Amino acid sequence: MHDPRKSALLIIDMQVALYEGPDKPWQAELLLTRVNQLIARARAAGAPIFAARFAGPEGSPVAPGSKGWALHPRLEVDPARDRIFDKNRPSCFSGTRLDDWLRDASIGELVVVGMKTQYCIDSTCRAAADLGYRVVLAEDAHSCMDTPALDAAAIIRHHNLTLSGPFARLVKTDDVSFL
Repeated sequence: MHDPRKSALLIIDMQVALYEGPDKPWQAELLLTRVNQLIARARAAGAPIFAARFAGPEGSPVAPGSKGWALHPRLEVDPARDRIFDKNRPSCFSGTRLDDWLRDASIGELVVVGMKTQYCIDSTCRAAADLGYRVVLAEDAHSCMDTPALDAAAIIRHHNLTLSGPFARLVKTDDVSFL
């Protein structure tokens, strides 16, 4: 059961391969700083922290156990306190126990941050809203890489506008609070 007064932080795919690959995320350092600010704020409020890792197929840059699969070493998650889990679909809910964990903790509001905007951020925000969570998308704490069709800044702007309203409430990192 969802308690609208309880929130959690969900960090998506902040992995080595996405930072050290050939294409760098837009404003990568700023993204890492903002996500770490939200980790500290969630921890201070006693809000649970969940960190998803994309687990790709054997031989891929994010194959389980590979260097690229690991969370970024400067990401301030604590494996002793925070729940780190693997997924192999864009939505953090598909094929994982995330919904069970959130329900067990009576979470009603989910603050979403991380990568990549047009895939995992988008899919997870939509799925969370469909499952009845109030989604807060930290509008300046998710990122992606440039594509041949659009640069990363345009992708982020587009998804912020598309997700705002029916799927998420947009909030700047500095204004995110945990219940």
